[in-house]
Amino acid sequence: MTSEHTVKAFDTDLRELTQLLAEMGGLVERQITDVIDALVKRHIELARRVIASDVNVDALQREIEDKSVITLARRQPMASDLRDIIAILRAANDLERIGDLAKNIAKRTVVLDDPFAAGKTIHGISRMAALVLARLALALDSFSQRDVGRALEVWKQDEEIDAYCASLFQELLTSLFKDPATATSGIHLLFCAKNIERMGDHATNIAEAVHYMVEGRALTMERPKHEFTNSLMAPAYTA
Repeated sequence: MTSEHTVKAFDTDLRELTQLLAEMGGLVERQITDVIDALVKRHIELARRVIASDVNVDALQREIEDKSVITLARRQPMASDLRDIIAILRAANDLERIGDLAKNIAKRTVVLDDPFAAGKTIHGISRMAALVLARLALALDSFSQRDVGRALEVWKQDEEIDAYCASLFQELLTSLFKDPATATSGIHLLFCAKNIERMGDHATNIAEAVHYMVEGRALTMERPKHEFTNSLMAPAYTA
């Protein structure tokens, strides 16, 4: 009877953690949508709302961490049950990082100068963000459904986002050489593009967490990466 009660209690805890993760994912998806809308339309107030909303994402991550620790202490799960908790913690960490990257873009949107605002580069960034948002949605869906096939689909498509980032990087460099006066705006947009590319990496991390959770082992294959993207600057997080 005690064992049966423990199993049911763990299942309840796991459902609550999964629901919290889904809520966190929804907030992060909204952050991405809003911050790109703010960037394209130069909507400063919307950008500031994205910055302010990050505390809600952080609060959910802390709640997930706290509840996970309590669940581990009380239920002492083993094998696949333990992997579920670890995967949720990993996914929550990646979602928090994506939220930080969205906030970083929002901060750059607030100070972005106008020369580049009407250019095609900013629309390229928008299209790249749409790709990332689709990958993130698929990764979260694969997590909720424990669907390794969909998770691997996200994992295999990471290179496409890298290639898009590389293309934008080259486009920005060309524009900077033609018109050095746009350097400040160009650098801001370069970092925005890199932040979006990093969002794609975190979506891929979530896909890898799904594989670990379901299969019980990490992906050992080297993640597909565009060679040019590997030479770009390391990401900078702004909390």
